[in-house]
Amino acid sequence: MNDFLAARSQMALSLGFHIIYSCIGMVMPVFMAISHYKYIKTQNPVYKNITQAWSKGVAIFFATGAVSGTMLSFELGLLWPKFMQHAGPIFGMPFSLEGVAFFIEAIALGFFLYGWKRLNKWFHWATGVMVGVSGILSGILVVSANSWMNSPSGFDYVNGQYLNIDPIKAMFNGAWFSEALHMTIAAFSATGFAVAGIHALMIYRKQNIEFHTKAFRIAIVFGALAAILQPLSGDISAKHAAKRQPAKLAAMEAYFHTQTYAPLVIGGIPDTVEKKVNYGIELPGVLSFLVNDNFKQEVKGLDQIPAKDQPNVPVTHYAFQIMVGIGMLTMLIGILYFIAVWKKRDWLSRSWFLKLFIMATPLGFIALEAGWTVTEVGRQPWIIQDVMRTADAVTPMPGIQYSFYLFSFIYFTLSLAVIFLLQRQIKMVPEIYDVK
Repeated sequence: MNDFLAARSQMALSLGFHIIYSCIGMVMPVFMAISHYKYIKTQNPVYKNITQAWSKGVAIFFATGAVSGTMLSFELGLLWPKFMQHAGPIFGMPFSLEGVAFFIEAIALGFFLYGWKRLNKWFHWATGVMVGVSGILSGILVVSANSWMNSPSGFDYVNGQYLNIDPIKAMFNGAWFSEALHMTIAAFSATGFAVAGIHALMIYRKQNIEFHTKAFRIAIVFGALAAILQPLSGDISAKHAAKRQPAKLAAMEAYFHTQTYAPLVIGGIPDTVEKKVNYGIELPGVLSFLVNDNFKQEVKGLDQIPAKDQPNVPVTHYAFQIMVGIGMLTMLIGILYFIAVWKKRDWLSRSWFLKLFIMATPLGFIALEAGWTVTEVGRQPWIIQDVMRTADAVTPMPGIQYSFYLFSFIYFTLSLAVIFLLQRQIKMVPEIYDVK
């Protein structure tokens, strides 16, 4: 493994793990705050049990997210020093603000975890809300930095120099809103379905049914709503990609030839030699409509992009298809849940219905990883779109493969620890919590 591949692999591994920790860390505090509010209003001790159980999960993911996020910060400087040399002064503001949000979240979480019976009930609840708000803001700020890499702005690039730097314009670049919206909704969808699936499993096993039923309902409402809204945010993101990153869009769709009535391809195996997609289902004109709101308008294909500037088409296409396929499936499951609530309440206790949500437990995170793959692989070979190539940003330091092996060991060990702690937490009988 050469150093360039090792550096890219290490960054991919780190981001792949951290994105799960961070998304759960963004969303779980919201669920926790909702349950806590219900406890304050109803004085039902079951909601207190749920709140305290979820707060322990929040603490676990806050700690692992902090560790993996700190490692990522060091990796940016270790693996990509030339990138940080030029990009740091430009997009450093969202990272700095993310640090502030992180510290606020840490302080609020401390108040919340140790505030039972010590703080005014509404102030205590407000600290939990602050954990959720600051967590979501942290996620949006980090995505803002990533969106700058896809849509660089806030500077003039003249003769290899980065001049007239405007950090505010860089932070609120052309892609930040669409990416932040898409990522935030994805976090709620993935976490909502994962949490709901775990509680559905406990209901299916007939363990502490009241506890798990109430917890399931809080989680799935957010997960289902997010899944239903996700295609709308995806459409916004795709239109931005078509405008700013046509190579990424073409790779997502395995769209080789520029044409009017551009077809949308569902599935298929891209053949990069013959420049075609085998076994795919083509919907004529649909890609033109999705991109331009017009069935006739031309869409730029890979044939208009130099080969050296094209991303890996099969990886990008497969990841995109996985993301969209899972997104549509979770959307349908979400619709089924609301149908059950409104018209078919007997479904809620049926085995097939519970199994549906148990099956869906990991799907959101698989889609999340696939979407992140589209974002990052689809931008290659650029680390800053059309400005700096990834190969030009990598460290000249040798032996990066050993760093990759070390970080791989750390992340897998960290994940095993998280799995162990969560399994122990899930198995705990909720009655152990103080309900007085």
